[in-house]
Amino acid sequence: MASKSGTRLFLDSNVLTAGIVSDWGLDKAVLSICAARVCRMVLADVVRYEVEENLLHHASLLSIPAGDHILEDYHRLIELADPETVPQPDLQLVRANRHLIRHQADVPVLLSAMTCKPDWLLTDNIKHFTPEVAKRSGVRIATPADFFRTLTALTR
Repeated sequence: MASKSGTRLFLDSNVLTAGIVSDWGLDKAVLSICAARVCRMVLADVVRYEVEENLLHHASLLSIPAGDHILEDYHRLIELADPETVPQPDLQLVRANRHLIRHQADVPVLLSAMTCKPDWLLTDNIKHFTPEVAKRSGVRIATPADFFRTLTALTR
């Protein structure tokens, strides 16, 4: 299901947040390949709102210059990646699909991914985004580490 812009990666808020606030790591590597447009970032409105809240909270815990830097990095990433956006799902649809995933706050995230049918949903939250959730939803779910392992295996 790769688009003309490459493999479409639906990023959960924890991958985005960790990639922005970390100095290095696989979350940041995912953001780098999206910023370089090697892969196409898919950004759901529900995820974007959560990331913005997380970054504002993180920035408030730091000194003002560091906080400003984090927000600037986030806005620069969005500018570079030019993500495909996914609107927030309807509240009735969210209520009707609570059975899909254990953590209720993740229902709109999962529904957004199901709507846009990305090649991958990347998350570090394997406690909630389980193989059973992937099977029920029809969405390929992986951690950034699993994603990169799969890419490495394909190039051998």
